[in-house]
Amino acid sequence: MTARSDGAEPSPKPTGLFATTHWSVVLSAGDTNSPQAAEALEELCGAYWYPLYAYVRSSGHAPADAEDLTQEFFARLVVKHYVAAAQPERGKFRWFLISAFKLFLINERERVTAAKRGASYYHIPFDGEKAEERYRLEVADRSAPDRLFDRAWAAKLIEMTYQRLEEEYNLEGKGALFNELRVFLAGDKTDLTYAETGARLGMTEGAIKVAVHRLRRRYRDVLREQVAQTVHTAADLEEELRNLRAAFSN
Repeated sequence: MTARSDGAEPSPKPTGLFATTHWSVVLSAGDTNSPQAAEALEELCGAYWYPLYAYVRSSGHAPADAEDLTQEFFARLVVKHYVAAAQPERGKFRWFLISAFKLFLINERERVTAAKRGASYYHIPFDGEKAEERYRLEVADRSAPDRLFDRAWAAKLIEMTYQRLEEEYNLEGKGALFNELRVFLAGDKTDLTYAETGARLGMTEGAIKVAVHRLRRRYRDVLREQVAQTVHTAADLEEELRNLRAAFSN
């Protein structure tokens, strides 16, 4: 939601939308020790730990090694501010993250022992057991590491979108409504009807139809906002949204 109503000029320039996103803050900080940039980078890293874990597991590493490597990579990324090497004109966090991770894995190969990695001076909280359970389910399709990374990245964005919507509905005292309507966000992949849902909630079928329409519209808006947190420009946003859809296509 980017309400910029100072006057009657609806400026088409999207700079206001991206000026305060997490990734823009990180990029603008360059190689400084900005606390704001460090906090933004840490939040992005924490959110996207699993896609890199899935990538390194799919590349042939054992669970413990994959967890160590991913943790060490983020330790260096946050503490040593490797993000200073990012190019603003290629300002997509996803692109930067996977490129930097691949370079890190090349440099780490046969150089750093597991014990040395365990002594890392920075830690991004992460549940390794849950990650491995999820990985076992996803790896069944034998996706290439890069495709698995993209799918895990897309899934994380969608997960955060659902969480944000749930929080909004709960704050409005409509948690029960969200729990009933969320199944309709998957399009027509449900056997439930509006009439059945309305009967459970004490609402008419027409009212449910309107509520679902509003939820889907808000879902699209929130998803755009989530993606915008990881890019630098409007063009990057549209490209990432296309990538998001492609990640789940055949």
